[in-house]
Amino acid sequence: MLFSCTNDAKVVRDLLADKNLPIGIAKNAHHVYKDSGRITSKLKTPLLHDFSNRSEHPYNEFPEGIKIITFEKNGIDSTTITGNYGISYSKTSVSEIKGNVVVINHTDNTKLETDQLYWDQKLNYFFTEEKFKLTLTEGIIIGIGIEAKQDLSKWIAKDVTGDLETKQN
Repeated sequence: MLFSCTNDAKVVRDLLADKNLPIGIAKNAHHVYKDSGRITSKLKTPLLHDFSNRSEHPYNEFPEGIKIITFEKNGIDSTTITGNYGISYSKTSVSEIKGNVVVINHTDNTKLETDQLYWDQKLNYFFTEEKFKLTLTEGIIIGIGIEAKQDLSKWIAKDVTGDLETKQN
């Protein structure tokens, strides 16, 4: 006796979506992003859950942490972003990174530390309403709420404390 069954791929995707299961799982993932043949960023994660089968809000989840390295046009390691958890929505290109979030601009030697950070990848822009610590060559700023360019070159901090050296023109 022989038994056979076939499943339509759409039916399987819909079943996984209904059960809130990922369509794919990757362990120790290392993804390289390119634009016009040039590497723009690298992503490393111990575990990736792919929920791209969601029709309304497809996303990728990084439940065991994430590390992203972005590169400038000249290929120099420019910014590293790490956190204990991440979720990235593909339709909006907005990601949330939580738990011991650290952003380091290696070129300017600046560092942002917080517990939660939102990242708009289209605008290359970070923001949070959580406590943060921004370490600059001029000093350290501590506060609650910050908006910054992805490379930390420009920022707007809210509710701040700290000492900074400034140059007067």
